[in-house]
Amino acid sequence: MSTALPIDHRVGYLDAAAQARLLQAIQAVVAEAPLFVPRMPRTGRQFSVRMTNCGPLGWLADKQGGYRYEPVHPETGKPWPPIPQMLLDIWEDVGGGAPPEACLINYYGQGAKMGLHQDRDEEDFSAPIVSVSLGDTGLFRVGGKTRKAPTQRYELASGDVLVMRGESRLAYHGIDRIVPGSSDLLPEGGRINITMRRVHKPDI
Repeated sequence: MSTALPIDHRVGYLDAAAQARLLQAIQAVVAEAPLFVPRMPRTGRQFSVRMTNCGPLGWLADKQGGYRYEPVHPETGKPWPPIPQMLLDIWEDVGGGAPPEACLINYYGQGAKMGLHQDRDEEDFSAPIVSVSLGDTGLFRVGGKTRKAPTQRYELASGDVLVMRGESRLAYHGIDRIVPGSSDLLPEGGRINITMRRVHKPDI
């Protein structure tokens, strides 16, 4: 019987001071690359999250171009800001391997969620997906390699790091909801999820 695939959930990886420093770095990224609203490729329906990116490539979704990676912001036309060193250090510490090429920043306001999906727009599935949570707790659901596989729920609190590698790299996963008021890190409330990925296979 198919079961939910195990993931590496590092509870409390970042202490309060480190969370505050990382938030400042993310705010600097957003000041240069403002949050925007992605859209579903088939319907054009808006996502409930707002997002931006940093790094050489950024993940985009819209009706015109579908799911893809691009080197520039869709609204400003400017290259994405570099990935903050704090995040690169986390990637290295958890054994990410060759440096990440894309770093997605999703902001979940009240009522925002993310349906079950696979991250498979990348060329290289051997590299992990590494995500960092800031702000309100997110109720994260992870299953198996099919949408109908059983799922398991994790509570991703501010400062937690999640690593999906090996079998779990292509596990279906999503955010059921956030828990309002579970953190006071973000003055406006809500949750920031930062996800680092490789897009291409590294040069040998």
